[in-house]
Amino acid sequence: MLTHIHIRDFTIIDQLELDLENGMTVLTGETGAGKSIIIDALNLALGNRADSGVIRHGCARTDISATFDISNISAAQIWLAEQELDAEDNSGCVLRRTITNEGRSKGYINGSAVPIQSLQALGDTLVDIHGQHEHQSLLKNDMQRQLLDDYAGHASLLTQLATTYRRWKAVGAELDTLRSATQDRDTRLDMLRYQAHELETLALGENEVNALEEERTRLANSGRLLDTCQTALHNLYESDANDIFTVLGRTLSELEQLRTLDGRLSSACDLLNSAHVQIEESANELRHYRDALDLDPERLTWVEQRLDTIHQLARKHRTAPAALATLLTTLQAELSSIEHSDEHLQHLQNQLSALANTYFEQARQLSASRARAAHDFSAKVTDGMQPLGLAGARFDIALQPLNPADHTDVHQLRFADVQGSTSVAGGRMPGATATGLERVEFLVSTNPGQPLKPLSKVASGGELSRISLAIQVIAARSSHIPTLIFDEVDTGIGGGVAETVGRQLRTLGESHQVLCVTHLPQVAALGHHHLHVTKENTRSESTQGTTTRIRALTDTARNEEIARMLGGVEITAQTRAHAREMIGQAKKKKESV
Repeated sequence: MLTHIHIRDFTIIDQLELDLENGMTVLTGETGAGKSIIIDALNLALGNRADSGVIRHGCARTDISATFDISNISAAQIWLAEQELDAEDNSGCVLRRTITNEGRSKGYINGSAVPIQSLQALGDTLVDIHGQHEHQSLLKNDMQRQLLDDYAGHASLLTQLATTYRRWKAVGAELDTLRSATQDRDTRLDMLRYQAHELETLALGENEVNALEEERTRLANSGRLLDTCQTALHNLYESDANDIFTVLGRTLSELEQLRTLDGRLSSACDLLNSAHVQIEESANELRHYRDALDLDPERLTWVEQRLDTIHQLARKHRTAPAALATLLTTLQAELSSIEHSDEHLQHLQNQLSALANTYFEQARQLSASRARAAHDFSAKVTDGMQPLGLAGARFDIALQPLNPADHTDVHQLRFADVQGSTSVAGGRMPGATATGLERVEFLVSTNPGQPLKPLSKVASGGELSRISLAIQVIAARSSHIPTLIFDEVDTGIGGGVAETVGRQLRTLGESHQVLCVTHLPQVAALGHHHLHVTKENTRSESTQGTTTRIRALTDTARNEEIARMLGGVEITAQTRAHAREMIGQAKKKKESV
């Protein structure tokens, strides 16, 4: 669960430290005090998009961190371990996000820098946020499908189906490519055989081009090399009394005699002695090199012809000379593929049929499971709508085949039913998607006797908001995510309906950590914990500004806040008594449970 939030320099918040507990926590305050800003900040720590506009005026950056207790969240523990981001005790986790004025954004998990996508991936296992405009996204079929699949626990089956679908599409594309290639098969075979034979005859060795270039340079300059080497030997060693070796030897002998007279000559004598030895060794090396030097015009001619042949082929194939060996391997592989294309074609067809059958079997299982989950989910949402001022309303989920022309019952669909279609054989069966064979659509009837219509056709915004709330509450009950946040989802309701919403959220708080931003006293009175958000003016010697503060309310302060929410500007004794009664009823309800 979420245990602590730290926010610094975010919009109108300068510095905020917030400790949170289990159960249902309500956040209340005047409009504009910054209740939802706290949720916005948490969203950033969970990897939502942002820009420098969220930074408090006059500050260089914003810094937000959220601390979680994950001792009972196996999904988060497994993810952290796979990413090698887990803490030593594996019970705590800190997500942090910083954004600078230059627009740079950085994310951290347990102190390690990570991509923002990693914050999102981990955040999906920790927190589920339902916003006050959630009903807008609920109008989209993709969101409706995702809600149903989350409710039914289809994550593993969806992953399997998507994997099979991608493989099916890939094999289909490969099969199409191979079929197209067979149209000019004979022409391509002749060309490949000729080109491969040319390169095989060349038999280019590894690093041969570089070796030939070096040899050609040596052979072309062999006369100069020989002359220079001979002159060097003459000057160093083979000029009788005038070569360097002899002259240095005489000089060294004379100095050695003087060393006994003055020891300071020892260092110079040692250096000259070393040079004398090295000159002799150098002369030996030059002699060996001279004797081995090959003046071979015929070899030079062959090397030049070999290099010319290599460069001509390289130009012909528009590649580097050294890459001809790799080209030969590529041509041989393509040649083998075409020569065995009939076998490969049959293999791909068999593989495609197997993948298609696997896909349709998995899709059938998914469709059947969706049908069962849709029935259960619809019944629960229908029950949940009744106390929300929607008595007699009905909710249902329709599973509509994406390709009704090919089949009428997705539950009974098999590959054999449609395998005559060339588009199926190529991995492109209309209606088959990575998420299944049907479109999920939420239907609702808000009044008895009226037909069910798509949720997107519901005219009343207030009705849509309440239907959305009922859906969210039912979806949240089945959620394995421990922390649920409801940001003013009770907007547009009041009276007994508001109390019902509060009791539903309080019930969720018995099994989840629930944070609820609300402006309704009926909801606020039912919280296990109460946080009050205020906006205060700040002033220093040079600046004046506004900041958000938050504090946990004592019983007395909480009673006063509920009274304010009930009575507005003027709070009477009767209003305070009403507030005490509402809080007391919530406590009695808890005790009776």
